[in-house]
Amino acid sequence: MHLSYIDFAIIIAYLIMVILIAQSFRRFASQNLESFFLGGKNLSWYLAGLSMVATTFAADTPLAVTELVASNGISGNWLWWNMLIGGMLTTFFFAKLWRRAGVLTELEYIEFRYGGKTAAFLRGFKAVYLGIFINTLVIAWVNLALISILQVFFELNYTYTLAMVGVAMLFAAFTASMGGLKSVAVTDAIQFTIAMLGAILLAVFVLQSEKVGGTKGLVEKLPANAFRFFPSITADNLSTNFQNLGIGIGAFFAYGLVQWWASWYPGAEPGGGGYVAQRMMSAKDEKNAVYATLFFQIAHYALRPWPWILVALASLVVYPDLSETDKKLGYIMAIRDFMPSGLKGLLVVSLFAAYMSTISTQLNWGASFIVNDLYKRFIKPENSFADKKSAHKNYVRVSRYTTLLILIVALLVTTRIETISGVWTFLLETGAGLGAVLILRWFWFRINAITELVAIVSPFIFYSIGRYLLHFEFPVGYFFTVGLTTLSWIIVSLITKPESDKILQNYLSRVHPGGIWPDKFSNIGNLHFTPKLIAWISGVVFTYSALFLTGKMLLGFYDEAFYWALAFFISLIILVKSVKYIFETNDL
Repeated sequence: MHLSYIDFAIIIAYLIMVILIAQSFRRFASQNLESFFLGGKNLSWYLAGLSMVATTFAADTPLAVTELVASNGISGNWLWWNMLIGGMLTTFFFAKLWRRAGVLTELEYIEFRYGGKTAAFLRGFKAVYLGIFINTLVIAWVNLALISILQVFFELNYTYTLAMVGVAMLFAAFTASMGGLKSVAVTDAIQFTIAMLGAILLAVFVLQSEKVGGTKGLVEKLPANAFRFFPSITADNLSTNFQNLGIGIGAFFAYGLVQWWASWYPGAEPGGGGYVAQRMMSAKDEKNAVYATLFFQIAHYALRPWPWILVALASLVVYPDLSETDKKLGYIMAIRDFMPSGLKGLLVVSLFAAYMSTISTQLNWGASFIVNDLYKRFIKPENSFADKKSAHKNYVRVSRYTTLLILIVALLVTTRIETISGVWTFLLETGAGLGAVLILRWFWFRINAITELVAIVSPFIFYSIGRYLLHFEFPVGYFFTVGLTTLSWIIVSLITKPESDKILQNYLSRVHPGGIWPDKFSNIGNLHFTPKLIAWISGVVFTYSALFLTGKMLLGFYDEAFYWALAFFISLIILVKSVKYIFETNDL
């Protein structure tokens, strides 16, 4: 790809800006672990929310959406749109609880909610499992997407592109370790703005080209099935009909009714978790935590997808001969072929910004587990230092070294994986059945450390049995794993003892979650769930209505847009009133 001097100038200016932001927060991040990993717990809702959205906008995201749309039309996006249900549940049932818990990481919550040696083992195990194993897999799939982008842009071989990715990772690690989470969050907000501006400009230029002829030409040149917003339910598993997602009844239940609460998946953890929990805990107060998460759900599902979807649809018109495996590259080819000098550099920056926001967050988040939940907890506790100042100085220094370590491991993992979808499938299947425990541990006294440990290990066992011995395919294999994992942890919860009264009372006194607890704790603020249920349902309806209303308007389907506008305004009124009531009565 030919880049002009102005394109290179834009890229260099962006890199300098990122370094300056990181440098400006260096002293603040060096104070202690709370400053380094939680930004001093002082992020406003819009900054924390923008950081969440930016992190989910990785370099692979527009490519993944392009592949889904190119293969199954707009309805193909339900493979990720379904996760809104769990995300909105997190907003109204868990955001305030995470902030109120007062922990530094989600793994520190384990020894706050549970007690004894099992809880300590679980915390250390998950520090390595999530901080190294899962985290490097996520970084590797994002790296794999960037490799594909660079190969199309610059027509280089794998070795050269891998080296370029290594340099990009090193830059992300350098800036993330310099300024900590606060610099990551501020940079995320700018990166998201650049990335969205680039995506919108690309959609405008591609749609206005002679080959496409605007949205009217798009509708005329593609089959009607391509513009269906909902999949068709079929008797078989997954239809191969071009331009419309045909989903079997089993798959419909798996995606629509089970996955959002049953499966642990990075960025969509039931009950919150990962970088989403980190941002909620970094908010300046509980109200900001809720608003940040609400903004994230709306922006992630309703505001952001349409520029990608429009470019994906246009790529079917412009590049009709792309093979099944190369359809995702239509997005990159559109940048190459339709963007003028200057704006082409902006698009390169936008993709690099999307990559940077994800990598810097993953590095910071992973390092928080290794340092706070492994090194500080088991190897070098704070009481082993002469004073707190030297302890904090040591922990921040180790955090920076750990960031570099995760980078090296992730780069090695990148060379070993072949497909992004393979990693997605592995994570989804091996987390099947765990999600319900992550939800219920906040509300049910029978959940204990053994329960959670069983729920983590069981999916690996049942997934292996279903896939390699019984040869189950999705969704049968998925239901097999969810069902047996759920049965396993329920049995364990009922035959083992709950945590001690001291642990439960300390937990309830601080968090006040509501739920099912022994009568002896009935006076510790058990709250009503009804207002949160109303807010949750209205939030889901509002976000889907906003998503579909925007799409219908952009594509010129104004008659259908009317009904979505009606749903949009009704759900908005209910959502606003329910959220206002919740905060006025302190019922979250």
